[in-house]
Amino acid sequence: MNTDNKNNGLAGWIDQRFPMTKMWEEHISKYYAPKNFNFWYFFGSLALLVLVLQIVTGIFLTMHYKPDGAEAFISVEHIMRDVDWGWLIRYLHSTGASAFFVIIYLHMFRGLMYGSYQKPRELIWIFGMCIFLALMAEAFMGYLLPWGQMSFWGAQVIISLFGAIPIVGDDLTLWIRGDFVISDATLNRFFALHVIAVPLVLVMLVVMHVIALHEVGSNNPEGIEIKKYKDENGIPLDGIPFHPYYSVKDIVGVVVFLILFSSVVFFMPEMGGYFLEHANFIPANPFKTPEHIAPVWYFTPFYAILRAVPHKLSGVLAMFAAIAILFLLPWIDRGKVHSIRYRANSFRWLLTMLVISFIGLGYLGALPPTELKTFFAQVFSVGYFGFFLGIWWISKNEKTKPVPERIL
Repeated sequence: MNTDNKNNGLAGWIDQRFPMTKMWEEHISKYYAPKNFNFWYFFGSLALLVLVLQIVTGIFLTMHYKPDGAEAFISVEHIMRDVDWGWLIRYLHSTGASAFFVIIYLHMFRGLMYGSYQKPRELIWIFGMCIFLALMAEAFMGYLLPWGQMSFWGAQVIISLFGAIPIVGDDLTLWIRGDFVISDATLNRFFALHVIAVPLVLVMLVVMHVIALHEVGSNNPEGIEIKKYKDENGIPLDGIPFHPYYSVKDIVGVVVFLILFSSVVFFMPEMGGYFLEHANFIPANPFKTPEHIAPVWYFTPFYAILRAVPHKLSGVLAMFAAIAILFLLPWIDRGKVHSIRYRANSFRWLLTMLVISFIGLGYLGALPPTELKTFFAQVFSVGYFGFFLGIWWISKNEKTKPVPERIL
C-alpha cells in the first residue's frame, strides 16, 4: 500500500499536473527567513494585503462607475448614495490608496535602514522601485476618475508639466490627454489604464519582486547573510520557516492594521482633506480654477521639489530626478556593511536628514506657495539630494562597527 501523501488524494492529483506543494514549500513552509525580524518587517505583507483590497474594491466600483465626462461625477455620487454598501466600498478604496503609500514609504525606509538594496539584492530594490513608479501612475490615473474639481485641475497641472520637455513636449502632452484639453478622451484612457493595464503590470512586478526576494533570501536588521552557515541538511542555522512563525506574526500585524484602517474608514475617511480633498466633492468645472491646486499628499514631496526650482523645465527635471535617483541607490552606496546598527554615525545623520527633508517637502507641497515656503522647499530639496551625494561620499571609506558572523 502506498503511504506517500504526495501521491494520494486531491493534492497528489494536482501535484502531478501543477507544482502546488513544491511552490508552497519553496515560498512558504520551507522558505527560511532570518529569525530576528522586527516591527519594520510587517510592511511587505501589509502592502500585499492592501493591493488585494484595492483590486477587489476596484472591481466593485467599476461595476457602477461611468467613464463619461457628463456622468462620471454623478456615477460616483450614485455609488455613495444608492448602491448597497457603495459608500463603504468607495471609502475602502480611497483610504486604501493612502494606506498603500504609507505602507510603501515605511517599507522603503526599512530598506534604507538595513541596506536591503545592497548586493546581492539590487534587483529586488529595482523591482520594488518599479512597483513604486507603477503605483504612482496608478494613483494619478485613479485620481482623475471621480471628475471632481480638484481631480480635473490637478490632472491639468500635472499633465501640462510634460509640455516643458523640449521638442516633444507639446506632442507628448497631446498624446497623454488624447485631446487638446482634458475631456472624455482623457477620462476614458485613464480609466482603461487604471482598471486594466497598470494593475496587470503592478501584479507582475510584485510577483517578480517576491521571486527575486526568495531567490537570494531576506535581509535582516543585522545585515547578515544567513545562507553562509547551514546545518547538514542545508538549512540556515539562523533561519526559521516562514510558516508558521512569520505567517502568524504577520496575522498579528494585519489585525492591528485593520483596526487602524477601519477607524479611518468609518470615522475620518477624508482625513481633514488629505485623503479626499474637499474640492473633489464639487463637480469639475473647466471654467473655474480652484484657489489652490495641489496633488494628493503622497505626491506632495515631489511636487514641492518641482515648485522649488524657478525654471519650469529644470523643476520638471528635478522632480523626475528625485524619483530616478532612488533606482541608482544600490550603486551610489558603496559601503560593505548593510545595517544601520553597524554603520558610521554619519550615515545615521544623513538618513535623518533625508526623513526630515521628505516630510518637510510633503508638508510644503500641500500648501499654497509663498516666498518663505519656497525657500524652505529649496532647503529641503538640497537635503533630499544631499543624502545621495553624502552617502556616495562617505560610503567608500566609512568607519563601521564590527559586524557579527551570526545572529545572536
